[in-house]
Amino acid sequence: MKTMTEIVMPQLAESLVSATIDRWLKQPGDRIEVYEPICEILTDKVNAELPSTVAGTLVKILVGNGENVPVGTPVCIIETEGASAPTVESDAPAPSAPIDSQTDDESTAMRNRFSPAVQQLAAEHGVRLSDVAGTGLGGRVTRKDVLAYVAAGQPAASASAQTTGVDPKGQVRSSGIHLSESPRIPKIQVEGSSTPSRGETFIDVTPIRNTIARNMRQSVSEIPHAWTMIEVDVTNLVMLRNKLKNDFMKREGINLTYLAFLLKAVVNAIKDYPIMNSTWAVDKIIVKRDINISLAVGTEDSVLTPVIKNADHKNVAGLAKEIDELARKTREGKLTLSDMQGGTFTVNNTGSFGSILSYPIINYPQAAILTFESIVKRPVVINDMIAVRSMANLCLSLDHRILDGVICGRFLQRVKDNLESFNQESTLY
Repeated sequence: MKTMTEIVMPQLAESLVSATIDRWLKQPGDRIEVYEPICEILTDKVNAELPSTVAGTLVKILVGNGENVPVGTPVCIIETEGASAPTVESDAPAPSAPIDSQTDDESTAMRNRFSPAVQQLAAEHGVRLSDVAGTGLGGRVTRKDVLAYVAAGQPAASASAQTTGVDPKGQVRSSGIHLSESPRIPKIQVEGSSTPSRGETFIDVTPIRNTIARNMRQSVSEIPHAWTMIEVDVTNLVMLRNKLKNDFMKREGINLTYLAFLLKAVVNAIKDYPIMNSTWAVDKIIVKRDINISLAVGTEDSVLTPVIKNADHKNVAGLAKEIDELARKTREGKLTLSDMQGGTFTVNNTGSFGSILSYPIINYPQAAILTFESIVKRPVVINDMIAVRSMANLCLSLDHRILDGVICGRFLQRVKDNLESFNQESTLY
């Protein structure tokens, strides 16, 4: 029996009351599998894909591109067959079924249920899961099935490179945690002369860009910024990373970056100077107990600040894994609202694109932000002799309502001491 099911705008977080349809990935008449993304949505913090809660055929799109709708509003209608698929009633504001829902049903319905890992792998290689023969329980498609399909040379590599920021050799085009994948081309309208090379251009302001503008304006208008810098000798750290990075890659499968060591040094310094982990509340200063590090992750068209929760409970290896995970999720547009909330201190790895000096704007309402500049070899004086050392600058912007030069100078000195204390005997775990 065929039924009509309405897919509604889900509530991705408690504070979310509406979202904008960015673009539809499916059109009327297209076949849709369970949990397959049907459109991309924008909130004031992250972009996300809206998965279908049922399998069927898209009959009608109810909300157009660029339209903002409240949570619980029907956005499309899907025609389904049978009663085995979950449905969402049009008048229910509940979010769509979580993407990691699984079933133990051994029927052939398993064929159309894909795990998040399988969906992610398929997206990376540009594979249509409906084209892959499943060998799992009830015909379910597994990671091994997708990899075998890729090995057979079936998927379109160019489509994968365009959607995931991967070059033809399979390497992600990135530098540190700052990404350089090709962003989506903005919507541009030319005004003025009919000559293609003249006139003005208009770029639509996305919800994320609007949020960045609002937060930056609020930060510089409300927070009295002050700035200080210190230079650090990271020669021993460079030697340590060179010693450990290959084994770490073999063991963990991810790159060991300098940022992981910096975060460890910063977290340990915050433990000694907890006032750095605070916010201004007019009649009081609130010092946060949890140390949640916000990472400024930049792409060509936005800057996001995903958060490493309880960073003080993690070793260097754990921090490296968190950095890699957040960078991957940012690159793939998979960040959730929970990934963006709760930050108490921000670190920005501006050195990943060659910067040697910067004046960062504080991530409102935090008290400070630290940038890690590029590591460069410079001649320095040691014991009245000139030596070539690997040096880096640490730049700190501070809220002068909360912090003063003395406490911030001591904090930076502690970060410097922590970084310079790494040696050939230091461990990652």
